[in-house]
Amino acid sequence: MPNISKRGENAPASPIRKLVPFAEAAKKRGVTVYHLNIGQPDILTPEIGMKAVREADIKVLEYSHSAGFESYRRKLADFYSQYNIQLTPNDIIVTNGGSEALMFAMMTCMDNGDELIVPEPFYANYNGFAESLGVVIRPITAKIETGFALPPVSEFEKVITPKTRGILICHPGNPTGYLYSNEELLALGEIVKKHNLFLFSDEVYRDFVYDGCEHTSVLSLPGLDEHTIMIDSVSKRYSACGARIGVLVTKNKTVYNAAMKFAQARLSPSTLGQIMSEALCETPKSYFEEVKAEYDKRRMIVVNRLKAMDGVLTPTPNGAFYAMVQLPIDDSDRFCQWLLEDFEYNKQTVMLAPGTGFYATDGLGKQEVRMAYVLNEMDLHASMDCLEQALKVYPGRTVNAEMQHTINN
Repeated sequence: MPNISKRGENAPASPIRKLVPFAEAAKKRGVTVYHLNIGQPDILTPEIGMKAVREADIKVLEYSHSAGFESYRRKLADFYSQYNIQLTPNDIIVTNGGSEALMFAMMTCMDNGDELIVPEPFYANYNGFAESLGVVIRPITAKIETGFALPPVSEFEKVITPKTRGILICHPGNPTGYLYSNEELLALGEIVKKHNLFLFSDEVYRDFVYDGCEHTSVLSLPGLDEHTIMIDSVSKRYSACGARIGVLVTKNKTVYNAAMKFAQARLSPSTLGQIMSEALCETPKSYFEEVKAEYDKRRMIVVNRLKAMDGVLTPTPNGAFYAMVQLPIDDSDRFCQWLLEDFEYNKQTVMLAPGTGFYATDGLGKQEVRMAYVLNEMDLHASMDCLEQALKVYPGRTVNAEMQHTINN
């Protein structure tokens, strides 16, 4: 049999999806599985988008422009203006999901062997994207003890080498829910200017920030137009993950023109997805207010329940709809599989994402899991009941009490 590529061999499995066979087996045994492992919202997609697809008068489903419909890009420019981001349609490339946008950004700005600094824990697929492109991730570890705050600038300076091409952040963060402060963003801006780097910012959760906080885009930072590339998507904003429409946004024309070559090579983004997404630009503000209020309620259900559990540590997330949680367990991969294979409480269990997949540094995340609080109130309480009971009987339970008071209080 022919050998597959080293790229294929080394590509990491998704920590979010790799346990699916065990979840399916549990369901076949009659066990209800509460999915906190994946950021799939249960919020209804706005009807205005669904209606646009149903009523589209299409005789031939054609390619679109490789950069996406101009009419959609114009609406996007108007949309971002409310966030103090001034754009033209020619600063925007519509992509097949935010994942393709980030891949285009990395392909445009980095060569094989180049290095990318990423604060960890980070979105697990960053590892996969980097591996597939021959990019080396240099992690900067954010600690749960500090609520996953950005490490000092000095930590970035230590890992910058002649091969360093950029810094990638997720803002607000997946998996931590951390929201970068203006001071932290400005500090990153100074680093990329000083070392002539790119600043990639994944901002797909910009609409979900809590406790009176506000989101600041890297595109609104002064003096960084040649350095910043923003990634966005309709997936979470409108609960439209299956539309697979994202955007790459930059004012750097050299970057834009090079990224367009990759956009042309893949021909075009989804026509039906763009029809839906363009219509979704007309979604009333009341939708976002209601959705954010719902996620805020879910956030506090999960945080309050977790902080009441013995040995469990969790900072309160300020954005997105995830919490990175430290549990009194020996190995998160083993624990998450055990929950599906060997545990049930009232014929129910919970599916979590092991923390190891969100780090590039070996050995980190073994006591952590990511939870997506995307279920309704009743199901969230049921899932927390399952977790609380599971931690009492898990054979590999350890003691985390040393830091619990500091974090949870």
